[in-house]
Amino acid sequence: MKKLGKLAVPAIATVLGICQLFVAGCGHTPANYIEWGEYLGGPERNHFSRLSQIDTSNVADLQPAWVYHTGDSGQVQCNPIIVGDVLYGVTASNFVFALNAATGQELWINKSSTGFSGNVNRGVTYWESGSDKRILFAYGEWLTALDARTGAVVQAFGEGGRVSLKSGLGPAAKDKFVGSTTPGTLYENLIVMPTRVGEGDGAAPGHIQAFDVKTGELAWVFHTIPRPGEPGYETWPEGFEQHETIGGANSWAGMAVDRKRGILYVPTGSPAFDFYGGGRHGKNLYANCLLALEARTGKLIWYYQFVHHDIWDRDLPAPPNLVTLSRQGKKTDAVAQVTKSGHVFVFDRESGTPIFPIEEQAFPASSVAGETAWPTQPVPTQPKPFARQQLAETDISGLAENREELVAVYHAANKGVFQPLAVGKQTILFPGADGGAEWGGAAVDDQGIMYVNANEMAWLFSLSPKEEDDESAGLTTGNLLFNKHCAACHGVDLTGYPSSGYPALVDVKKSFRRPELEKIVINGKGMMPGFGHLTALDRQAIIDFLLGAEKKEAQEATTVTSALQSQSPYRFDGYNKFLDNQGYPAIAPPWGTLTAIDLNTGEHVWQRPLGEFKELSARGYAPTGTENYGGPVVTAGGLLFIAATKDGMFRAFDKTTGKLLWEASLPAPGFATPSTYAVNGKQYIVVAAGGTKLGTPKGDAYVAYSLPD
Repeated sequence: MKKLGKLAVPAIATVLGICQLFVAGCGHTPANYIEWGEYLGGPERNHFSRLSQIDTSNVADLQPAWVYHTGDSGQVQCNPIIVGDVLYGVTASNFVFALNAATGQELWINKSSTGFSGNVNRGVTYWESGSDKRILFAYGEWLTALDARTGAVVQAFGEGGRVSLKSGLGPAAKDKFVGSTTPGTLYENLIVMPTRVGEGDGAAPGHIQAFDVKTGELAWVFHTIPRPGEPGYETWPEGFEQHETIGGANSWAGMAVDRKRGILYVPTGSPAFDFYGGGRHGKNLYANCLLALEARTGKLIWYYQFVHHDIWDRDLPAPPNLVTLSRQGKKTDAVAQVTKSGHVFVFDRESGTPIFPIEEQAFPASSVAGETAWPTQPVPTQPKPFARQQLAETDISGLAENREELVAVYHAANKGVFQPLAVGKQTILFPGADGGAEWGGAAVDDQGIMYVNANEMAWLFSLSPKEEDDESAGLTTGNLLFNKHCAACHGVDLTGYPSSGYPALVDVKKSFRRPELEKIVINGKGMMPGFGHLTALDRQAIIDFLLGAEKKEAQEATTVTSALQSQSPYRFDGYNKFLDNQGYPAIAPPWGTLTAIDLNTGEHVWQRPLGEFKELSARGYAPTGTENYGGPVVTAGGLLFIAATKDGMFRAFDKTTGKLLWEASLPAPGFATPSTYAVNGKQYIVVAAGGTKLGTPKGDAYVAYSLPD
């Protein structure tokens, strides 16, 4: 194929014709020079495009080409896909839409998600075979198929156009939260779905499920929490029926697939409860693993576990990257996985053999009664981490007015890599709960250079013992239920952790009416999971408690039912960011970074802060970087595009040097990964700008940029 660059229309038509033939033969849309036909650009999840019309010499001339307003403001993390000249995406309310990719004109919109802003959704999946063209998307526990040409529900798929994401999870998932925020991965006529499950006691299991794209039938299931007789079962307590009582170990971040080899690469998360594993002693396979599965059957080929017996919520946060590296004069097909801890692990794609040495290093034991932290954890020797690993007193921010107070907090806390949480004493988790790397993932160009954005935020975590007899404290049923299901994020006193993105609920009755609260409790909102698995009476009790409307007879202490009892004797004390008295990170900048890593050698090419606080820049401070969510896109034009930052800017960097070449202010921060594509010889770069996260203004725009005609 020719590089697009400034191709004439006939050449583009030729490329399109070739691509259409490929599509007809394969039944799926490949990544190519024109389209962005799959999540993150293609099955390799490399965020890479060979388009080069926009390059380092002209990127400063970019201007808005079109803006599409969805009409429902709120957090949008969607990486839209473009097939031919049609763009497909989702709104904040999970409405699926199709646009003319050259003009932004709406072609259709499907509102079967009922219009309530429940879970965030990072995009959709396109599949076609002959004249059958479908969009598959998830909302709540349902995977739905739409006609890609009209947006109408495909009634022949499943029952009435949808199938449940609980289909292969077994009885342990009944009446429990299961959803999906990430598009499925295609292999032939199968779609393998990522799932979100709860993170506390009693969560649903996160087994990997493949569905038939045509019929919706369940094709295969891989048990991430093994059942008796299955390999990995021995890594849990002997005789313990963990497949019935332990949840999590799900793949929520998305997957990559090598269609030539027929291998699916699946990153998994931690077992639930996230922060205490006294009831699940052992390594806990296949949690916190990269799984290489036979895509057609789900059979395990190889695996690697990144965290043994996770008690830090160190989920693998993003899909792996499938790359081809030059090593000692040879080409090696590899798979690279970024982590929340700021590491990159690189493996041979077929055998799982590490490309760079990995050492099992010793780490501290837990001081919590009943807990047994695993004595060692794997650490790659190369590439070196792309986020700081240790904090010293000198790392406490010199910008902070209350630095002495922060230094005192630092010295009073437990700290260090893989330092277990403690009871009654804070532990500094660094990198924090949101990375290092996050769900935006990494881009990799055709030279094997990885580009990854990261957060550098410290968090303060701790555990508290649960009351042995909660009812002795005179709590009502609604209060007890709230403490069990909601307090970890919103606080037992309802004050929340606003700086960490968990809002206060003290005055919730001033903002929401009962019907709105009922929808939120059932369906979730943003990153909050839904609690539709609770009984109607339990949901009602929680809402009554929040609204201060519990009846007099309910104010008396009640006997707690078994449903309220917890397997864990400890309560997580909440997601507290380590901040100064002005709300800035308590540690010295950078607070957000962008790093280029040569995966061929393991060496860093460059690193720079990503984002700024304009008020600090105005005071003469160099850009500090900010927290960032959403990944980069890298192109053959020598460019790296990224939004992601709290400051609401969209930027283009020289991918070779890291030099900033262009930036534009978005209508709201773009916490999403951009997409790039070409229609009629013109290259576009588009990003969703929904804001909302990190306390930023809401937006409802998709903004596309191009060069002037």
